Amino acid sequence: MKLHILGCGDAFGSGGRNNSAYLVEAKDRLFLLDCGPTTLLAMKRAGFNPRRLDAIFLSHLHGDHCGGVPFFFLEYLYENPRDKPLHVAGPPGTEERVKGLFQFMFGDASDPKLPPTLFHVLEPERQETIEDIQVFPFRVPHQVRDVSLGLKVAYQGKELLYSGDSAWTDLFVTHSRGVDLFLCECCFFDRDTPNHMSYQRIQENLSRLKCKNLILTHMGEEMLARRESLRVKSAEDGMVIEI
Repeated sequence: MKLHILGCGDAFGSGGRNNSAYLVEAKDRLFLLDCGPTTLLAMKRAGFNPRRLDAIFLSHLHGDHCGGVPFFFLEYLYENPRDKPLHVAGPPGTEERVKGLFQFMFGDASDPKLPPTLFHVLEPERQETIEDIQVFPFRVPHQVRDVSLGLKVAYQGKELLYSGDSAWTDLFVTHSRGVDLFLCECCFFDRDTPNHMSYQRIQENLSRLKCKNLILTHMGEEMLARRESLRVKSAEDGMVIEI
């Protein structure tokens, strides 16, 4: 199984990076963890036919993580039609947000339509199986009222933990045990905030994380300026990782 980093940037495009999008390629499945506005472009640039995509799993409903879904809908309606439904799974409110976004961006109020799509609600602490992909969502500290999720994904004996956007929580210690890869956001170097991670906080907890591999992503400018001196591997757009 391979992880293709289609986009590892933050909401500001720091470092000229694409928005969040992580494509998991298995022998018979292709699915996304988050889908920022640049995702369809990056997927095509990486040589993937969008019709192969089975599912999109959204960690939360901020635009730099979900704003690319309407472009896939447009692709499937007019450029590259599909018969098999696309599965879109995310926190409560995903279906309403994604449909509303598509209608706002490309819709025709007199003729509302979508390509074949199945929506799934990911409730914290309730495991779901979608297209044989096991997903365990858990709530992380990022938004106050709306739900933001970390996602633990398992398929064909491999496990991947994705923090989504989040400040530190000991749930990452719990869920990282034994996973093949922990993809962890790290916006800041030493700035403590209630909704994003700092490298200093990761360093403090590094020995507690029992994952097989750790990669930092979603880095802001202060992290990018220091990435050559980091003790932990960091993501780059276009990177391909064997899981």
